[in-house]
Amino acid sequence: MPKPVRKAVFPVAGLGTRFLPATRAVPKELVPVLDRPVLQWVVEEAKEAGIEEFIFVTARGKEAIADHFDAHPELEQTLAARGKDDLLKAVRAAAIPAGKAIYVRQDAPKGLGHAIACAAAVVGDEPFAVLLPDMLMRAEPGCLTGMMDRYAQTGGNIIAVEEVPREEVHRYGVVALDENAPEALRITAMVEKPPVEEAPSNLIISGRYILQPDIFDHLAQTTPGAGGEIQITDAMQRALTAGAPYHAWRFTGETFDCGVKLGFLLANFAFGLADAETAPALRAYAERLLRD
Repeated sequence: MPKPVRKAVFPVAGLGTRFLPATRAVPKELVPVLDRPVLQWVVEEAKEAGIEEFIFVTARGKEAIADHFDAHPELEQTLAARGKDDLLKAVRAAAIPAGKAIYVRQDAPKGLGHAIACAAAVVGDEPFAVLLPDMLMRAEPGCLTGMMDRYAQTGGNIIAVEEVPREEVHRYGVVALDENAPEALRITAMVEKPPVEEAPSNLIISGRYILQPDIFDHLAQTTPGAGGEIQITDAMQRALTAGAPYHAWRFTGETFDCGVKLGFLLANFAFGLADAETAPALRAYAERLLRD
């Protein structure tokens, strides 16, 4: 049996420049989709998968993230006194138990690989998950739960992948699979943001990882790549070349890239349609827009 995955890393140090001026004072990870921040949806996915410790790689100006996941006794007392039991339940469910949320600082925006490396001392010698809060993934059960099931079978490293139109691959990390054993979904190569004509496939890395702790050694040796940043994809390729096993897990639910305006709007629309309270009015409004 592979060693259990108890810890998850959430890289939340990004500047949120695509959403300025909204993110001048509010971290982009706390901008809401429907009735809760994007980051809370992602943390709930991790909780569902059995994650016990939550490691947030933050930066200056991100203190509100810790506040959001802390207990709010005054708010809870007010809601209880007013008989707002549903809201009280929701507020309590958002909190992370005392001692289970750890916050570490990234000193400068040096890339996803650098952000993950900042969590090395907290992760220690254990396998761990990484969940990108920009990528909001909707499925039953959640994406990370499916990956955990695959990990229990194969061990090693598991990367969530999904197909995108070929012309979009330059925006993501892209994988190649072993064509001689397609059912095994064994990854043979990874490249970050390749030109369309050089991409090994149209299977992108979609923001969920289960990694072994040896990745930190490879990150320490990884030089800046695409965008002048330290890329986790480059470090994983180093590990793969050194013989570490990497498997893909095909995600077949819906993914919303909330790091761009259109993805964020589509996420609100989709989650709004899935909510019993908002769906009827939202559907009626959309139908009216289409008629007009």
